[in-house]
Amino acid sequence: MSSVPLLPIAEKILLKYKDHSQSFLTTTLLPVISNQKTNAYLKEIASACDIKKKLTFHLARHTFATTVTLSNGISIESVSKMLGHQSLKTTQIYAKVIDKKLYDDMSILKGKY
Repeated sequence: MSSVPLLPIAEKILLKYKDHSQSFLTTTLLPVISNQKTNAYLKEIASACDIKKKLTFHLARHTFATTVTLSNGISIESVSKMLGHQSLKTTQIYAKVIDKKLYDDMSILKGKY
């Protein structure tokens, strides 16, 4: 169990589902559906938005880890905790170096010399 501060949009989503009947039955914060059903919904969304890439829960998780957090300066340790990984090595699989982040990091280093 851990405590993670939420972004405002995540707080709004939790409020939206606060009184959902399935949340009461399972004591979860959100209605829980299967991975298969989630991927089916993502496929519908992709089709409606004319997105050609195959969207999956795993892809969303990977995008969160790389694009949303790591490329915005969130430490890999924090990302690991948010993803619920027990080992930092597991999170490192998600962690690809993004060109902009690498450029920004090197600019900081260059400024020190």
